[in-house]
This record gives sequence, C-alpha cells and structure tokens, in this order.
Amino acid sequence: MSTERNEKELCHWADQQAKRIIEQRGDMDEYTCASGITPSGTVHIGNFREIITVDLIVRALRDRGKKVRFIYSWDDYDVFRKVPGNMPRPDELEKYLRYPITMVPDTFGRDENYARHHEVDIEKELPRVGIHPEFLYQASRYRANRYAEGMKKALQNRDMIKWCLNNYRDDEHKMKESDAYWPVAAFCSQCNKDTTEITGYDGEYGVSYRCTSCGHEEKGDLRTSKEFKLGWRVDWPMRWNEEKVCFEPGGKDHISPGGSYDTAKLISKKVFGWDAPVTMKYDFVKLKGIPGKMSSSKGKVISLVDALEVYQPEVLRYIFAVNKVDHEFSISFDLDVITIYEAYDRCERIAWGIDKAKSDNLLAQEKRVYELSQIEPGMPSEMPYQIPFRQLTTLLQTYSGDVDKVIASLGDVKESQVECLKRRCACAWYWVKECAPEDFRFALITDGSKAEGLSEVEEKMLHDICADVLPKMDGLDEKGIQQAIYDVATANGQEAKALFKTVYLALIGKEQGPRLGSFFKIIGREQLEKILSVY
Repeated sequence: MSTERNEKELCHWADQQAKRIIEQRGDMDEYTCASGITPSGTVHIGNFREIITVDLIVRALRDRGKKVRFIYSWDDYDVFRKVPGNMPRPDELEKYLRYPITMVPDTFGRDENYARHHEVDIEKELPRVGIHPEFLYQASRYRANRYAEGMKKALQNRDMIKWCLNNYRDDEHKMKESDAYWPVAAFCSQCNKDTTEITGYDGEYGVSYRCTSCGHEEKGDLRTSKEFKLGWRVDWPMRWNEEKVCFEPGGKDHISPGGSYDTAKLISKKVFGWDAPVTMKYDFVKLKGIPGKMSSSKGKVISLVDALEVYQPEVLRYIFAVNKVDHEFSISFDLDVITIYEAYDRCERIAWGIDKAKSDNLLAQEKRVYELSQIEPGMPSEMPYQIPFRQLTTLLQTYSGDVDKVIASLGDVKESQVECLKRRCACAWYWVKECAPEDFRFALITDGSKAEGLSEVEEKMLHDICADVLPKMDGLDEKGIQQAIYDVATANGQEAKALFKTVYLALIGKEQGPRLGSFFKIIGREQLEKILSVY
C-alpha cells in the first residue's frame, strides 16, 4: 500500500474519481474495483479502455493510502451467440452456437476451450502494461454452485426484479402483469444449449426446465446442478453484492439514463441489499490508419497485442491517461504515431524538469499523467534515454533494422536505459515495416549499383560531394553538412533542390527522404564513401 500523497499532486481525472469513491463509500478496510467482459471473441483495444480506466483509478486510490482489490471477471458462462469473422474453422464453431462459451472448442488449437483462448491472450499481455488484476472465472463459479443463494434470492424476488426492469421501460417495452418472468436461465444438461424455458420453481432451490431443442425435461437443484445461471441484468447486481464492489465504470451505452446500470442499481438495493458501486462513463475508442497486415486478418479489430506492436507500453498507457475518460478518441497507426510519441516525450521532459512547463498547474498535470503512464507506479528511478521516434525510424532503416547497431551508433546510452530503448526500437521498426506510408520507407543502396538516368552534371555533383564534402564532414554539424551540399550545387550552377533529389536517388533510390544533414551524420562517412564512390 502506498503512502498518502500531497493533494496538489493528485490532479488527474482518476484522482478526482478516487476522491469521489472515498467520499461516497466512506472509509473502508478495502475498496473493491471491478471490470469484466465476455470472452466471445478478440478482446479489442476499445475493451482495454475499461480495464485501464479501472487500473488508473486503482492507482489513484492507492496513492491516497487506500488498500484496493482489483477484480476482473471473465463472463465465460455466457452464451456463444455468433461466430466472429476472424476465427479459424468457422464451420466447426457454428456447431456450438447457444452453448456456454467454455464448452466451445478453441479452433486455434492452443487452449482448452474457446473462452480460455481469448482470456489467455489478455492475461499474458496485461502485465506488459503494468496491469495486474485478480481474475475471476464465472463459469467455474457458477458450476461450483457459489451463487446458489443469490439465484434463490432472485427467484424469490422475481416480481420485484420484474418491477425494477419495467421501471425504466416505456409502455411498449414493459413486461405485462400476466407475463411469466424468470431471472434464472438454464443450459440443457443433455444438449448443452440455452434453448430452454423455466417451467417451475418450488420456492427454495428446486427449478424445473424444458429444452425446446431436444425436448429434455428436468428438475434441478441450485445447490448441486451445474446448468443454472442468472440473466446478465440480474447477475451483474448479484455479483456486486457477492464481491462487495464499490467502483465499476461502464460504456456510455450502459451508463445512459434508464440504461442497464440504472436498472441494476435498483435490483442491487431492493433485492440484494447492496448500494450499487460508484460508476463513471467511458466513451468509445476509434481506429485510424489501421496497418495493412492487421486489417486483412482481423477486419477492424485491433487487440492489445496489436497495439503494443506499435506503441511501447508507457506510450499506450499515456494515450489513455492523457485523454479524458468520457471523450471519444482515435488510436492511430498512420503518421500520427510520430506526433503521439513526440507528445509523450515532451510530457516526459516536463516531468523530469528538462523542459519548463508554462505554469505550476500544467507541471503538476503533466507529471501526474507521466506517472500514471509508467509500467510500475510512480516516477522511474532515472529518466529513460530519449530519441525522437522519427529519428529512430531513420536510424533503423539506415541500419536495416539492426537494433544493436542503432544503439551503438548513439554512443551515450547507459546500460540501465537499454531495455526501455529496445522496446521503442521494436515498435519503431514494426511501424516502419507494417504501418508507415510507402514514401516514408527506404533502404540504403549498398550493392555498388548506380542510380539510373542521371545526367553528366548530376553524376559530377555526386563525385564532388564524395571528394569535397565527405572528407571534412566529421568536423561539421548537420547545418554545416547541409551548407556544404548547397555549395556543391552552386559551384556547378545548379539549384540545391535538384542536387538533393539526385543525392536521395543515389542513396535510397527515391526522390526524397530524411533531412540530408542529419541523414549524412546517421549514415556516416565510411558508408557514404562506399555508396558515392561509384560516381
């Protein structure tokens, strides 16, 4: 448990929410914060917004000196309703529609069932972004009859639940007095499908059902039968009471007035005697510039794994921490990636006192966002090595993706900074190969070949650069190199623009590329001599 922080430092929206939770729930021995999802397909980056929202608030509560339990529920006893478009062997999966998700096979062939496959994908990745919830598996809890008393209470209060559900519905959608309502549903013990109807209840633990698919009829016991579960609108508030949840956010569709949260809040209080958790609305996440490879395999679904290919964990956390939780935003995979890394780096420099913030308030805000962006809570023990993402992409392309050569070329990276820098290099190289626009990519011509179609004067200028500029370039800075190239153009009666185009054609076979002065520095005199000496 963290020591309590100075109030002025706690200026993030997550801090305000943590304060609100404490004010509304009072002083508690432990604050339980919850999140969860049905693993019915790829858990995408939009779903991740809920997970990281809870994580940010968990950290904020701990920074106020509170003990916090962070639970993440896998609703893997839900029904398998449809086959997502990006799953292998869809025909095989089709056979398991209406089964519990945990009884559907993993057609990837990796895990014990379909639900577990999607759970593992997230459970393995969350520690990479510093998120460590306690995972709860609802299928195993239901099958262990853990919720027998909760289901009994719901059945005994089904008229009250019916009233709660009707309370926010218009007349057209209200259940009628004569409509039978059962808060419990059953998976048929013979055919495993949820195509059942409840036919009776004995007032205690005995529930009868009939399957409309196979005709099987049975009377089960909530304390021993494995097939019963609550409908989600009742299951949600039942579990709030079971786990003593005091905070859980919701998407704007659930938190809208009269939505599922308002209904669950009524049921929670009137049936289970638990005040509904403090909540907050989070908005949707859109996608921009989806990488070709990902879009072809997964349509428009970007998973946490996919996002971490492009964004190092700290930067991905930053994207969610810097955006207000109730504002929609886009995760970009196009040239905006460079801008996002620049914004993170600026935030880092302000947090470490390298750059000056415009005001004390801005300093506190930037520092807090930076802290919440780190994999481990709080400030790192030293400032990571900073190299602009754009420059890094140039270096990596110059060294054909050899990260060790790139780091060696920088010359001033401490051993303790290497691991974090390597993470950034891996993201930058992936982005170049999979996401960057074609005109951004290049590779040095190192096979001794000449650029085609150059005029005599163009070849002479390249020869002059090799003879006059390269021998003295080690003593020049980037501006000096740039000026020396200008001078070669002037001496040959040519415009600098024409010479720059010629140099790019000779070096990378394209008419434009990275800024020449810095590009020359990155390539180095020895390599430039090899490439240009053929002219």
